Amino acid sequence: MTVHTNRRTFLKQIAAGAASTCVLAGQGRSTASATSTEDEGLALGAYSFGACVWVRIGDGVFTCYRAERGQKYPYFYPVLGPATGLPMTDETALPWPHHRSLFLGCDHVNGGNYWQEGTERGQIVSRGPQAPEKPATSVVITDHCEWRQPGHEPIIEDERRFTVLAPATGLRLIRADITLTARVDVHVGKTNHSLFSIRAARGLAPLGGGRLVNAAGQEGEKATFGQSAAWCGFEGTRLGTTESIVLMDHPGNPWPKAPWFTRDYGFVSPTPFFWLDEAGWRLPAGQSARMRYQVVVRTGPIRPDEMNDLHRAFAGQD
Repeated sequence: MTVHTNRRTFLKQIAAGAASTCVLAGQGRSTASATSTEDEGLALGAYSFGACVWVRIGDGVFTCYRAERGQKYPYFYPVLGPATGLPMTDETALPWPHHRSLFLGCDHVNGGNYWQEGTERGQIVSRGPQAPEKPATSVVITDHCEWRQPGHEPIIEDERRFTVLAPATGLRLIRADITLTARVDVHVGKTNHSLFSIRAARGLAPLGGGRLVNAAGQEGEKATFGQSAAWCGFEGTRLGTTESIVLMDHPGNPWPKAPWFTRDYGFVSPTPFFWLDEAGWRLPAGQSARMRYQVVVRTGPIRPDEMNDLHRAFAGQD
């Protein structure tokens, strides 16, 4: 059964989620317990096991941040739908099985590859994620990662902060705040393999009977590919229930209004590097670039007015 939310309640839920983030930021690593009311948001908890951080909502799993040292890069999987409990993303699937659910990577970085399978030409290595385990209205996962090739010093280090919220029963948010710092002069060449991405579950993608749509109302790969948009995402109906997953680009990112790389098999990313000229993009040693994204997982189809409200709330975050 699809859960519908009226606009006033929806806006209150957004405000509650944003408020809980601000409270947590002011408290540092400490968190306050919260009741599972609609206005305050649902209670979340984190559980660390090895290099993985599992995030629960109530007694059920929502997602897991995976950061084993042998991986190509850290990533989130599973990311479960609020109503069905089915995965909203694929950890690996054909074509392009190197896509890992919800992830950050990049190819053509100083001649290295921090995107596709194999670690010999590049790997994003976590030093070990941290998350407070006390129940609260949000879970914050922090991690420090090194971009390096085997036997070499890192060329990039990144500090990442993921804030997970559940403002209402049918709504989940993952906010990503990632700062890259160059340890040497960094050059990125033209590539379609770059930055923050979603590989949606096949049942949500057009080739699996789902729908791909962006903030401009354009649908499908042909209409959305190369277009600038505040957000882009997928929706699909499984077990008789519609759910959606949407990726939002922050207007303060270094590449404002980046064109999107989209695929009907279930891939989306705001990818500025596919449209670079021969000069590429450079980040001199010692300089940093901050990137912010928001992932929305929701019961129901993609409703543009609600997605725009969520994007405005996200864009107003410091």
